[in-house]
Amino acid sequence: MGAAAQQYAALGWPCCPGAHPATDGTRACSCDRIGCPSPGAHPSSQVWKLQATVDTDRVGQWWNTTPEANIILPTGRVFDVFDVPAEAGRLALARMERDEVPIGPVAAMGDERYLFFVATRGAPEDEDEWWSCHLDTVPESVEETPGMRWHCRDSYVVAPPSALPFGREVSWVAFPENATLPDPLRVLEILADVCE
Repeated sequence: MGAAAQQYAALGWPCCPGAHPATDGTRACSCDRIGCPSPGAHPSSQVWKLQATVDTDRVGQWWNTTPEANIILPTGRVFDVFDVPAEAGRLALARMERDEVPIGPVAAMGDERYLFFVATRGAPEDEDEWWSCHLDTVPESVEETPGMRWHCRDSYVVAPPSALPFGREVSWVAFPENATLPDPLRVLEILADVCE
């Protein structure tokens, strides 16, 4: 896990330690929150936005201290992430390959969700041109694209090879070679179509 976190930092992708599945059998997440809504898939510190870094020495120290910590990647800095149901993700990948649309990095969260990494729009002057991220958004409540969630400014995703409860894991479907990130609007168009 620590070696993977250092690879992300070397790519220029800030990261920080996350919670991990509990090993004591009493709960699903290592955090102290009873009924954690995202077991093993959230930062271990409330100051994760300040903590996230590309300093490989610092990253190495974190995972030397807590080797089982999952890897958290903040979004809206280097990349944004579209988070869709796995079936929609598979359909989108097939369509992107057929139409020769650049795919970029894609990760799978167990068998449930696909994460599409795209170039970030950062904080555009015209906020209506893009969106702000709300971590409490429930994907099923988004009428235009049910099941789709976006992670941009002030959000994060859990990165491969992080472990999830019940033997699930986060893994790469399309590895981030050279950290090339596709145009978010083109990917959004395809994902919106397959999520309708």
